[in-house]
Amino acid sequence: MKRTIFSLTVAMFALAASSVIAVAQRETATGVHVEKDIELMRRDLRADKKKILAANVSLTAEEATRFWPVYDQYAMEIRKHNDEFYGIIKEYAANQKTITDEQANSMIKRWSDLQVGLAQTRQKYVPLIQNVLPGKKAALFFQIDRRLYALLDIQIASEIPLVIQ
Repeated sequence: MKRTIFSLTVAMFALAASSVIAVAQRETATGVHVEKDIELMRRDLRADKKKILAANVSLTAEEATRFWPVYDQYAMEIRKHNDEFYGIIKEYAANQKTITDEQANSMIKRWSDLQVGLAQTRQKYVPLIQNVLPGKKAALFFQIDRRLYALLDIQIASEIPLVIQ
């Protein structure tokens, strides 16, 4: 049952992620400002992620009381990285047909730095999560968290056109 719930919610998460990219591309193509739409979709994605975690990581009342505040801090820090990432995507979408080598190199550097920052944030939170959850539940949290972001990464990568040479 949990695997079915997880599979369905992951599919929902990936579908919503494709909507974020589509909106970003539409903004670039039409020149219409839809920043509010993007923010609403991203907020929905964050809410869905929390629901997915709650449905798949069985927490006692005491564990939940300790875990969710740490999770909220973690999610806030991850969000900062993702905000930067979506900024790079929007910049790329706006310039993809005319991107210069210098712009491409800058985007690669910033994307690479973001990946390092994301890894450092996750690494920072491993002991914090381990302090509030037993080992198996902490491991399950990080597995689900990573899978959700991996699905999102795949969805985003499939939506972004390759650089034109």
